[in-house]
Amino acid sequence: MNVLINETRIEKRLDEMAKEIDKNYEGKEIILIGILKGSVVFMVELAKRLKTKVQFEFIEVSSYEGTESTGKVKIVKDIKNSIEGKDVLIIEDIIDTGTTLAFLKEYLMLKKPNSLKIATLLSKPSRRTKELQVEYIGFRIEDKFVVGYGLDYNQNYRNLPYIGYVESEQDF
Repeated sequence: MNVLINETRIEKRLDEMAKEIDKNYEGKEIILIGILKGSVVFMVELAKRLKTKVQFEFIEVSSYEGTESTGKVKIVKDIKNSIEGKDVLIIEDIIDTGTTLAFLKEYLMLKKPNSLKIATLLSKPSRRTKELQVEYIGFRIEDKFVVGYGLDYNQNYRNLPYIGYVESEQDF
């Protein structure tokens, strides 16, 4: 496993992101909607740094088979509580093509939040096929298959404290 982003860099960037989010949501309460399962580590670590009052919600969507996106998004588990009139921040582990987030943003807007923004730990702009505004980005990365800090390969490696990559699937 090669280290792409070490634990120290992640911790420093999360501190910076939390300060920016606190500044933008000063005096408000945010509903953090984590996209299961990959965003959990990022969401918890980011939330621990926020001074802003937060609530947690989770949604589970699927668009992948193995390591490839199918291009079709389906909701596996929806949020439980209403977000109508609330300030919402979608928490994602990685934005690749943007298909999932574009779908999810459109879907959640139907629930009439006051505001809806996106925070992602990682972004792969070279893979983007959907136009998408992302307000908070941890790191922009090259097109590598990454694991760790919530990201997985066949449900494994989520617990790594860093972002790692391999040259090919055979390396797993």
